[in-house]
Amino acid sequence: MPELAWLELARADLLAIVDYISDDNPDAAQRMKDDIEAKAANLPGFPGMGRPGRVEGTRELVAWANYIIVYAEDAFTVRILRVLHAAQQWPPTED
Repeated sequence: MPELAWLELARADLLAIVDYISDDNPDAAQRMKDDIEAKAANLPGFPGMGRPGRVEGTRELVAWANYIIVYAEDAFTVRILRVLHAAQQWPPTED
């Protein structure tokens, strides 16, 4: 089974989301974080759960209401690339 790896940018995304939500509801923020991490932890066993991503070679899994885990996989690793709000532009556009 492949290993799970979080890129630093993805961890930073998740922590920023938790920080934002915790301003209004710390308990909901913790539940959301735990749920997203649990869904990500399932990806090595079921890497095809997410839909094909908007960027070639990626997949996207709706993890919590409007939050999406963007990941890539190979035979050895499932890499969590980003954790984004569904309204965020992905991939980023160049202005």
